[in-house]
Amino acid sequence: MPQPDRTAELRELLQQRILIIDGAMGTMIQRYGLEEESYRGDRFASHGCDLKGNSDLLGLTQPGIIEEIHRQYLEAGADIIETNTFSAQAISMADYGLQAHVYEMNVAATTIARRAADAFSTPARPRFVAGAIGPTNRTASLSPDVNNPAFRAVTFEELVAAYSEQIRGLVDGGADILLAETTFDTLNLKASLFAIDKYFSETGVRLPVMASMTITDASGRTLSGQTVEACWNSISHAPLLSAGINCALGAQEMRPYIDELSSIAPVFLTCYPNAGLPNELGGYDQTPGSMSAILRDFAESGWLNVVGGCCGTTPDHIQAIAAAVRDLPPRVPPQVEPYLRLSGFEPLTVRTRVIPSREDGEGSPASEEIPRSARDGAARGADFIMIGERSNVTGSPKFAQLVKAGDLEAALAIARQQIDGGANILDINMDEGMLDSEKVMAEFLNLVASEPDIARVPIMVDSSKWSVIEEGLKRVQGKSVVNSIS
Repeated sequence: MPQPDRTAELRELLQQRILIIDGAMGTMIQRYGLEEESYRGDRFASHGCDLKGNSDLLGLTQPGIIEEIHRQYLEAGADIIETNTFSAQAISMADYGLQAHVYEMNVAATTIARRAADAFSTPARPRFVAGAIGPTNRTASLSPDVNNPAFRAVTFEELVAAYSEQIRGLVDGGADILLAETTFDTLNLKASLFAIDKYFSETGVRLPVMASMTITDASGRTLSGQTVEACWNSISHAPLLSAGINCALGAQEMRPYIDELSSIAPVFLTCYPNAGLPNELGGYDQTPGSMSAILRDFAESGWLNVVGGCCGTTPDHIQAIAAAVRDLPPRVPPQVEPYLRLSGFEPLTVRTRVIPSREDGEGSPASEEIPRSARDGAARGADFIMIGERSNVTGSPKFAQLVKAGDLEAALAIARQQIDGGANILDINMDEGMLDSEKVMAEFLNLVASEPDIARVPIMVDSSKWSVIEEGLKRVQGKSVVNSIS
C-alpha cells in the first residue's frame, strides 16, 4: 500500500548527514550463478521465451535471493535500498513476453525491499525504499535506423504509459521514494517525470522524487547528446528532492561532472558511480578502498548528499564508502539566481541586467545571453537573444515551399544556416492549411534532433494550435520555449 510522504523526514536527514544508497543489484545476482531454470521457477517453467538474465523477474521466482541481497546492503550501512525493478516496465519486458506481469513484478519487488528495510529501521536510523525506474531499452530522441533519422522506436506516449504502470506497482508495493535513474536520454526522463506527476495528480499520493543522469564517456554528455547543465535545465521544472549522476563512469572519471552539477542544481545531489571503468572482460576492478577514497574526496569538496555505487559495486564497497564519509558534513545546495535557463544539447541562460541609459544612472533591463559550451567552457555576452525565424512556414517562403513539397531534409539546411548565422534559439512553425501540422512538426523535430550542430540550441515550438505545440514538446529533450500569439 502507498507509504506516507516522507519528504520532510528525508530533507531533515539530508541536512544532517550524507546518506548511503546501496550498490549494484545485478553484480550481486551474478554471484549466485543462476541458470535458466532458476529464472523460470515453477511459475514460468513453460514460458515460451528464454528468461535467463531477466533480473527483474526474480522478485517473483527467487524472492529469497533478492531479499538476501537487500539485507547485505543494509548490513553494510545503506540508508536507501533500490527495488529490483530497473527494467520492470512493458517496453523492456516485451523482449521476454512478460508485459502482462509488469505491475505484479513491481509490487513484489517493492514488497521484498520494504520488508528488508523495515527489519533494519529504527527511530534513530530509518531506512528507505527507492522505487527504481530505469530508462527502458529504447531512446525517444534517437533513431535506431541510420537510413531514417526521423524514425523513433518508441514514442513519448508509449513511455508515459509504460512508466505509469510501473509507478503504480512501485507505490502500491510500498516505495518511499521514486528514483528515475541511469538516464541516457533526457526525453525518456521527461516522460518518466511526466508520468510521476500525472500519477500524483490523479491519486493524491505524493512521494519524494529523485532523478539521476548518466554521462556516457569523456565527452561529458549523455548518449542523446546533452551536457550536464543542459540536462539539468531540461528537468529543473520538476519538484525533485535530488538530482545526480550514476553508472557508465567510475568515480574518478565522474569527478568534473559531479562538480559541475553540484554548482548549478539547487536540490540535493546523488552520486553512485561504477567500480571503475569496465576491463577487457567487462568486469570492474576498483576495490572498495580505492573507490571510497575518491568518494571521500568528493565529500570533502562539499559535493555529496547521497552516495553509493552502481555497476560492479558490492556490500564491501558500500561499507567502505559509508565509513569514508561518516564524519563529513553534507553538501549545502547552492542558491541559484532565477534566470531563464533553456537548453538544446547545450544550455542557454538568459540573464537580466541594467544598462545605464540616462544621466541619473537609471537604466532599463536587457537580456544577457551566456551559452555554456562543453567543448571549451567559454562564455560570451550579448545585449539581446537572436531567434532564428526562418524555420517557419509563415515567415519564409522558401522554407514553406520545401515543407509543402515534403522535402524536410532540404528544409533542415535553412535551420542550419540560422544557427551558423548566430541564432541562439530556433523557432519552428508548421501552421499552414495544406499541412498536417502535428505530423510535420513531429517529423521535423525528430530530424532536428539528429543534427548536433542544429540541436545544440533550444527550440521555440511555435503554433497557434495547442495540439501542434503538444506534439512538438513531446519531441524535444531540451528545455524549450512555446510561442503562440493567439
